[in-house]
Amino acid sequence: MAFPKPSLVLCSLLALLSLNCGPSHVSAKVYMVVMEDDPVVSYKASRKGVIGEEAQKYKEMATTKHDVFLESFLTVGSYKKLYSYTHLLNGFAVHANSEKAAKILSGAKGVRLVQEDIKMAKMTTYTPKYIGASGVWPLLGGAENSGDGIVIGMIDTGIDPKNPSFASFSNQSKQPPPNFKGMCRSGDRFPPDSCNGKIVGARWFARAGQATGEFNATIHYASPYDPDGHGSHTASTAAGNFHTPAISRGYNFGYASGMAPGARLAVYKAAYPFGGYMSDVIAAVDQAVEDGVDVISLSMAPSSVSPGPAAFLNLLETQLLLATKAGVSVVQAVGNGGPDASSVVSFSPWITSVAASTTDRKYNKTIVAGNGQIFSCGGLSPPTPGDTMYPLALADDVSTDNSTDGSNGCQDPKVFIRSLVQGKVIVCMIVSSNYYQGDNFAGIIDTIQKIGAAGVVIIDRYSGDVDYEYQPIFPTAVPSAMVVDGVDMMNLMEYYENNTARDGDGTVITFGATVRILEGRRASYSGERPEVADYSSRGPNIENSQMQLADVLKPNVMAPGHHIWGAWSPTSDALPEVQGESYAILSGTSMSTPHVAGVVALIKQRHPKWSPAMIMSAIMTTADVTDRSGRPLMARRDVGAVVAATPFDMGAGAINAARALDPGLVFDATYREYLQFLCAVPGVDEAAVRRAVGASCPTSRARWCSDLNAPSVTVASLVGSRRVDRKVWSVGAENETYMAYVRAPDGVAVRVSPDEFTVAPGETAALRIVLNTTAPGNAFSFGEVVLRGDKKHSVRIPLAVYPAAVLSGP
Repeated sequence: MAFPKPSLVLCSLLALLSLNCGPSHVSAKVYMVVMEDDPVVSYKASRKGVIGEEAQKYKEMATTKHDVFLESFLTVGSYKKLYSYTHLLNGFAVHANSEKAAKILSGAKGVRLVQEDIKMAKMTTYTPKYIGASGVWPLLGGAENSGDGIVIGMIDTGIDPKNPSFASFSNQSKQPPPNFKGMCRSGDRFPPDSCNGKIVGARWFARAGQATGEFNATIHYASPYDPDGHGSHTASTAAGNFHTPAISRGYNFGYASGMAPGARLAVYKAAYPFGGYMSDVIAAVDQAVEDGVDVISLSMAPSSVSPGPAAFLNLLETQLLLATKAGVSVVQAVGNGGPDASSVVSFSPWITSVAASTTDRKYNKTIVAGNGQIFSCGGLSPPTPGDTMYPLALADDVSTDNSTDGSNGCQDPKVFIRSLVQGKVIVCMIVSSNYYQGDNFAGIIDTIQKIGAAGVVIIDRYSGDVDYEYQPIFPTAVPSAMVVDGVDMMNLMEYYENNTARDGDGTVITFGATVRILEGRRASYSGERPEVADYSSRGPNIENSQMQLADVLKPNVMAPGHHIWGAWSPTSDALPEVQGESYAILSGTSMSTPHVAGVVALIKQRHPKWSPAMIMSAIMTTADVTDRSGRPLMARRDVGAVVAATPFDMGAGAINAARALDPGLVFDATYREYLQFLCAVPGVDEAAVRRAVGASCPTSRARWCSDLNAPSVTVASLVGSRRVDRKVWSVGAENETYMAYVRAPDGVAVRVSPDEFTVAPGETAALRIVLNTTAPGNAFSFGEVVLRGDKKHSVRIPLAVYPAAVLSGP
């Protein structure tokens, strides 16, 4: 039997990494209400010269109006206002005693939108080199200056300010970048000196969690401190300090660096071990943009698709659109619901949605048996001492018969006969499919330590395979190994039984089998291409809860997310195997997201005037779709199957930081163009758009969602022919001539005009891509347009088209 996939593991044990588990609506009635009045950003935009003091007065006035409004419509004592949203949205979150309050507020004059709160779920030593980030550090003044002047807003479970990855280093002044106006909220385990130059701001948001009764200050901390570990892990991946020793269980596993080691971190704690709530997350986003962050990294998303005409009109999605309008790049985890189709939970084209991949780093573990057999295993542990062969003993053979299951899965030291276990390697049997429901790895290691055994070998009780790629990897101080292959398990047990003498009752008289456990903490690097992790959520993207398909490519890009080292909170009990440690190795799209957020920081430092859309374009059009040998990237499916990856698995491909800083051409999209996109979504009318974003549809309307000037083309239903227009900007240093090369999707003819053009630095070029159905099918097919320049730039535009039918002639 195999271990549960990480998506299932994280739903049951680590809700912090999962994006597709739990109910979508909270039991307590928390509502988010958006008013017709302008937020601060709109007020400032409409009044030139508005400075901080006047904006603050407007914010205070809006907050007061919210209080007066609620007092006018709801009975005192029947509600509690949790937040006033003022910067990107003008509105509030309210905890009401009955659903009647929502009906009253929905019908009140001046209310634009009422939405019930939605439960949110939380979705290194080597990866900077693997994705090319370390290769651009010299261009940015060295590792410690890479990202300098950029603030990454981490909306997560907080941060452990004492972790070495966040210590102030020599060239970090105590003052944050001048455009950042946030502050540090001290509190439990988060003293005032926690904001030290690396951490420049820290706040926490839990009012919805408090209203529902899930927040417990004793274990969740009323401060920005991270009680969970997830937030520290993602923060260190994005911007952890350069060359920090990743030490766990007394062993140095390497020197960790974030993608942008010189960037600053602003922490907005809005998630907890129990998950989070959209109203808290929206308050965090509102504050982050008001504070002046440059990038938002969001390793969480709604646990299901919100009801309504379009997923793009979800309150968080539209707020993130307004953040993009303010110049803030938003990077979000695509979800851990793979490999199921249409499992993405990050929907909108203004968000960079990140899939998770493997890397080529492997930890190899070996058992050598006394008969010369060698078994490949899993486990990060030291070897058994010396070259000695140690007697092997099945746990059931060295324990009392008091328990119903022999050794009881090696969870209880009291069942073992101490005189029989001393100096032996114990074989512990588990039911791997129930690993997280009972058979606990930390419990096994603790037992082995307490009984004084020389080491432990873990096997599946029912002889099934244990898929090592999906079993957890935790360092241990005890020599340990997990046999992951069912055939190896049977061969090992056959060797054991053939060399074990028993009396007539089955009691062992002589333990004749011997083994050595070899070192397993040293990584090897195979040079293998990245593969899409099987748990990484897949496209095609959807428009609404009816699962209608959208003309938007998701994911956008892929980054390492499998077995990633990062900072951890020693107080966290989320993973008993690493409790008390400052570094841990985790998997999930939560881990891939901060990789991209860090690269965004590097691009912003290099190109401070680029818009969020231009940065997304640079990342997508330069991504890798093949390895260094030209072989296509692959995607993992269920039961170990591996197939060629499509854009619905990996987006535009695996992120390549070095090329993203010099893409040659970029696509841009303005706020007005995003409005045109929203107004073209089937089933969405102008009133729905206005309720969601407070703006009307532009006079010039887009016919199709695919008309958005995106660095990809997705058509969910190509009937006959469709014209797709695009405009590119040259960001190269000199004139460059580009030629268009097409690989057409099956069943589709593709024509690009012009097929050759020359563009000067700073100038634009218009492209027209015409798609024609040639053979209708019953699935999407994939292709690409590649613009190759004579100055070595290569701009790749993924095509995902569903050739639905051919129009009949006259």
